[in-house]
Amino acid sequence: MTEPAPRAPIGPLADGEWHRLHPASPLLRGGLVFLAVLGFVLANLRERVVEVFVLFFAPGEAGGGEAPGFGGDWAEDPVTGIVANGLVGWALLAFAVVIALVILGFWFAWRMHTFRVTDEALEVRSGILFRSHRSARLDRIQGINIARPVFARLFGAAKLDVSVAGQSGNVDLSYLGSAQADRLRGDLLRLASGARRQEPVATGDGDSVVAAGADAAGTAQLGPGAPSAADRAGAVVGRRVDEFLAPELDPDLAPPESVVRLPLPRAIAAALLGGSMIWLVVIIVIIVIALTTGTLWMLFTFIPAAIGVISYLWSRITGSLRYSIAGTRDGVRIGSGLLSTANQTIPPGRVHAIEASQWLLWRAFGWWTVRVNVAGQSITQAGDAARRTLVLPVGTADDVRRVIGLLAPDALDDLVPLLDAGLAGTGPAPGFTSAPRRAAWIRPFSWRRIGLAVQGGTAVLRSGWLLRRLALVPLARMQSVAVAAGPVRRGLRLESLRIHTVAGPIAPEVPALDRADATAAFGAIAAEAVERALRDRTDRWGAEHAS
Repeated sequence: MTEPAPRAPIGPLADGEWHRLHPASPLLRGGLVFLAVLGFVLANLRERVVEVFVLFFAPGEAGGGEAPGFGGDWAEDPVTGIVANGLVGWALLAFAVVIALVILGFWFAWRMHTFRVTDEALEVRSGILFRSHRSARLDRIQGINIARPVFARLFGAAKLDVSVAGQSGNVDLSYLGSAQADRLRGDLLRLASGARRQEPVATGDGDSVVAAGADAAGTAQLGPGAPSAADRAGAVVGRRVDEFLAPELDPDLAPPESVVRLPLPRAIAAALLGGSMIWLVVIIVIIVIALTTGTLWMLFTFIPAAIGVISYLWSRITGSLRYSIAGTRDGVRIGSGLLSTANQTIPPGRVHAIEASQWLLWRAFGWWTVRVNVAGQSITQAGDAARRTLVLPVGTADDVRRVIGLLAPDALDDLVPLLDAGLAGTGPAPGFTSAPRRAAWIRPFSWRRIGLAVQGGTAVLRSGWLLRRLALVPLARMQSVAVAAGPVRRGLRLESLRIHTVAGPIAPEVPALDRADATAAFGAIAAEAVERALRDRTDRWGAEHAS
């Protein structure tokens, strides 16, 4: 007999009714760009407009009100033509109409963009002329990211992005009130966990507007004795300052001992010792040679390349500011950022592969980086979506063990001996099936490090020399396993073994094993993967079952 899942308290935005986004969403989504373009145009036309108007209207100049130069160099100037033909009034009217239409379009787009959360899905309706209705199943949620750009933080707003398994399946809610975005994320994760809905005490109408949380509450009191406008404005400013200074990870969400933090000096040193720095040095040398030899055409290629590498290094450093990772009841929470912040939550049972890698220049410091494969996010995606696969930018071996403990808590006890051996240097490692000596013909530098182990429902793969890798694949979420051998490997009685997972930065593979060992590992992994998949219930972590 199965007992019902526990009820989860649900906030007002997950009550099953349709809601709108933050009132500042039009300004934050497109208004700032429009204002920037408008300011650029006015800044470039300012001197010409002033000059033309002064020449045209100044008494005693250009007799009869005719501006000098209208038939000469300014004949093709639109501003001059408008003034010369007496169309100033019409031009101002057209400008006002354009501004009004843009504002009206933004308002209609906000008005027509609504969302609701049911027991099964997150639904979003949007569009003015061409309407769209998207539905994302809650049990397919792979992660929830909350981004707070610096301008959005001024309005107390945040962007919530729900990653769903499938191609282009993400659902974007830009923007919500900052506090309500956090609450809605918790509601979505609790419903996705299998917990049943507990209706909110207070209900609103189906056309309610998502306000800015505490700001709306603070301005709702308008009766006698209500605080003055100055007091309300001061309270809003105080809340904004508190939000800017608050840590990205709420200390109440996770015990302090579970948090892994990244010191700023380590982040800077790791970026400067990365492979990108080598490319930057090479590019700078080429630029210097081009300047000294007079081959200036090379500058058009390598100066933009240098700017791109420097931008990448800067983004790596700034993306590590105030970095933290911790385990919460609804998954692993990863946060970073100083002025513009972002944090994501990876629910339990969503990680398909974990890889700790160590670049050659990091080896002396014992630094590693950790990435994951999660459905709905791949290395081919640009921008934030690809960066979300990086869960530890740089950390020590102890940090790696703690992060893996957060990502795979059920298997950690079984994996501790293998982690210690897998992160260690070269040579046969206890618990691993290693590559034979003849593998040196195809892997002369890394053959001693190659190894495979299966423990606690997890496959552990060890490889690499220039870039050391230790990959972990939960067999319950493995897609398939394959062995392969080309002519050279067949001649050496070797085979490679690869475990297929969802698309991502990790491609778990053992490049060379003895043929008998590879065949035995293939059968064992395939059989255990089926058994583990049938018993796996980590994706419904909120449901309690009893027989």
